[in-house]
Formats: sequence, structure tokens, C-alpha cells
Amino acid sequence: MSYPYSEKLQQSLKNLGIEKAHSGLSTGKKWHNTNGKTVEMISPADGELITTITQATKEDYQLMMEKAQQAFLEWRMIPAPKRGEIVRQIGEELRLYKEDLGYLVSWEMGKILQEGMGEVQEMIDIADFAVGQSRQLYGLTMHSERSRHRMYEQYHPLGIVGVVSAFNFPVAVWAWNAMLALIAGDVVVWKPSGKVMTCAIAVHNIMHKVLSRNNAPDGLLNLILAGSSELGDDFFADKRMPLISFTGSTRVGKKVARLVGERLGRSLLELGGNNAIIITPSADLKMAIRATVFGAAGTAGQRCTTTRRLIIHESIYDTFKDSLAKAYQQLQIGHPLETTTHIGPLVSKAAVSDFQHAVGEALKSGGNLVFGGNLLSGEKYASGCYVTPTIIEAQNDFPIVQEETFAPIVYLLKYSNLSEALAMHNDVPQGLSSAIMTNDLRESETFLSHEGSDCGIANVNIGTSGAEIGGAFGGEKETGGGRESGSDAWKIYMRRQTNTINYSTDLPLAQGIQFDF
Repeated sequence: MSYPYSEKLQQSLKNLGIEKAHSGLSTGKKWHNTNGKTVEMISPADGELITTITQATKEDYQLMMEKAQQAFLEWRMIPAPKRGEIVRQIGEELRLYKEDLGYLVSWEMGKILQEGMGEVQEMIDIADFAVGQSRQLYGLTMHSERSRHRMYEQYHPLGIVGVVSAFNFPVAVWAWNAMLALIAGDVVVWKPSGKVMTCAIAVHNIMHKVLSRNNAPDGLLNLILAGSSELGDDFFADKRMPLISFTGSTRVGKKVARLVGERLGRSLLELGGNNAIIITPSADLKMAIRATVFGAAGTAGQRCTTTRRLIIHESIYDTFKDSLAKAYQQLQIGHPLETTTHIGPLVSKAAVSDFQHAVGEALKSGGNLVFGGNLLSGEKYASGCYVTPTIIEAQNDFPIVQEETFAPIVYLLKYSNLSEALAMHNDVPQGLSSAIMTNDLRESETFLSHEGSDCGIANVNIGTSGAEIGGAFGGEKETGGGRESGSDAWKIYMRRQTNTINYSTDLPLAQGIQFDF
């Protein structure tokens, strides 16, 4: 590498313990030798080799699961506040490595450095949140209908939690799940996307230090790096994992739900989004443009909360379209570690093909290209993963508009009244994030009401991206219905139990039933 940031990047890799080659299995305190297929991790930013990984096999998986089962027996009996103390230390350790890990996230995934740093900050934030939650795993008490009886409910550790994370958030999604699972008394098995496995290795190198310092059981935090051909359906069908948290496409999520459902396990599904912003006549257009550009073009359109549709009132449609195109002209596309870059690469050439297909399908259906639609070439874009953020005038019923394309494409749709806008907004299979830009109280309240947005996240005067960890994150319909991160999302990582205590000298039966003998 001969880039200005090369020296800093190489130092970050060294600090994170990233070497030329790695094994594909960690049980938290120990890396195990693996002998599966060797794969190369290549940066989409510049085509450089990051590391090679010898993936895990089915035999490695069985070893890991045995370690995880043993660790759970010990971990579940440690008081929750003490589990929280280890999570607190994880947060502190992540603070020490925030910059280094942010550099790696940016280089391996392709998001700009500010976003890479922001993702690590989300890990730190959820660790802080989980520490407090470790003292608030509340149950309920209730009045019994029987004299001198007490009823209450409590939550117990669930077991082994399988976390399958997507490429677009290489480290944060794991943390959203793992930090809550840990304070709940669970152990974690992490199977990350095959596109960003170096980030997962770095995270486990950081965790190793905390686990070792605290004499935590080996098998508490596990990482398995394996292809779907080696470890696919069997992973989701494994009865030893009562909960699978899966983040990815709706197509794969449906398969996960079926495999987990067949064994009556739990699935926490975070799937596709087809997120829209409604732009009303009363909106602050400057604010709306800023929200749209960040939401639609940020992370090169590779967030589940990316803005994919703009539903714009006919009275301001042309003005907004022209302003948006001018804003897009100012975006700087380039290497994600360059400080002036706004938009980095797509994660792979396969993602570029999906982008090109979507643009072609939209135009074939009758759409009008307003801006972008290009694959960039030249030495600066030699990896072949850079595209121009794209604006297309379209109709909501275009087949491609009904789909989620993980790329920086936003479709412009026109409406005449709010009822029409809401109907258009909700008329897609997905239901993750949504927003309305308005200064009209009635419009905002309608959008948030029963007849408004059908999404799991609904915002007023902010965009569809940038959810805070304090709120439960997730969506409805083909987004999967899962909730993770804040609020009471901790409950899915625990099993619920109702208890009744009889402190009388009699045994009255429920509903006054007489059963004497």
C-alpha cells in the first residue's frame, strides 16, 4: 500500500492482532487450529489482500458447541450484576481500540472512516446500556386468587445464542446481541458474514483480554468462520441453540425461520427494508435534503435502514428533485479511508451487478434516470466496486421498486394527499424504517397513528437511518418482526417463568375446584 493512510492502517492491524493468516475458530480465550477451506479477505476499497483464513469444519463446530454448553452451566450461575461488570470492561476495552477497529471496519467493509468509527461507538454504547440492564432484569408480582398464595414471574438465562451477522455492520450487530445475551446469562456463538471475517477476528482478539483477566469460562464468546457449504442448514437446525439471531436478506431469513421453527426454537429476524420518507409541502426542505442524502447515499446504500423511496408532494416535487440532484453532484466518491470521501465502494462485484440490474429494471419499467447509474472506472476505482449514487423517477408498483436493492438507488414517487402517500408508503412487503418530513402537527400524528406507518420504526423530521441503541430496533412484515438492542429487547434472550408459592396450611385449588379424597 502506498496511500497516505497506509502506515496508520498497518499499525491498526498490528494493534488488533491481525496477521497474514488466521484459523477459523475461537472459543473466547483460545484460538483453535482449523483445517477447512482457505479463503482470502479482500478489501472492496482497493482490492488489497487483508488476510487469509483457514475456515472451520463440522468437527470444529462440535468442539465449539461442547465448550459453549460447558460454559453456560457456569455462566448462568454468576449473578447478573457481576456478568454486567465483565460487559463494562468489554466496553472499556473497545474504547481503547475504537480507532484501530474503526479503520479495519472501513477498509474491509467499505464504509467511510467516520461510519466505521461510529459503528464501534455503537458497540461501546450497547455495552454501557447492558451494564445498567444487568441490574434491571425485572419480573412481576401479581395477586393470586387463592388465599395465602403469592404469584410472581421471573426470567432465567436461556442458553446458547447463535448470532449470524451481515456484512454491512461487521461488528455492531454482534454487539447488540452479545452484550444483552451476556448479561442475561447466555453464551454466544457468532457466525459472521464471509465478506468481513477479519473484523470478527479483531473483535475476538479484543474480547480475549477481558475474558482472560476475569477468569471467565472458555466457550463464553465463540466465533466460527465457515462457509455455508460446510456449516449451513445444520447450524440453524441445531437444537442446542434455543435462539438464533439472524441479520440478512428476507430470502435467507425465511429459510432460517423455517429451520428454527421446525424444532420450535426462537428466531430473532432482522431482514430487509424498503424504507421511505414522505416529503410534505410544510417540510423544511433543507433539512429534508440532508436527511435524504445521508439516508439514501450513506454507506453506499448498504444499510437495512437506507432510504430507498421518496414520496414527495406534487406541489414541491420538481423543486425537491432538482435540489436533490444538485446535492448528489457534491458527493465525493472514493477510498473510504480518505477523509474527504462521502461514499465508499459497494462490498463486492456481485453487489455491483445487483446495482446495475436494478437500474436497468427500473428504466425498463418506465422509470426516468435523474442522476447517476454508473459504474466508475480508472485507477482510483480499480477494485471495480464503485458506483455513482442514483436517483430514478419511478412508480411504486414497479417490481424492482417493491424489492430491496442493497445499493445507493433512491426512487422518486409523487403524491397528491396524505392518504395516498400513506397507502403508497405501506404498499411494499417490507416494514422496517420510515419517516415523514413535516411541520404540520396533524400530518405527523397521523403518520404515527394506527392508520399511519406500518413500520417498526417511524420518525418525524429525521431520516430513516441512525437508530439509537436505547430503542428496540426491528421491523414488521418481511422485515421479520425481531427486536434487538434497547428497550425490553433483553427478554428474548431469557426464558420466562411463572411461580406460585403457597404459604398456607391448606391446598385450595384454582377456580375453587373441589378434589377431595
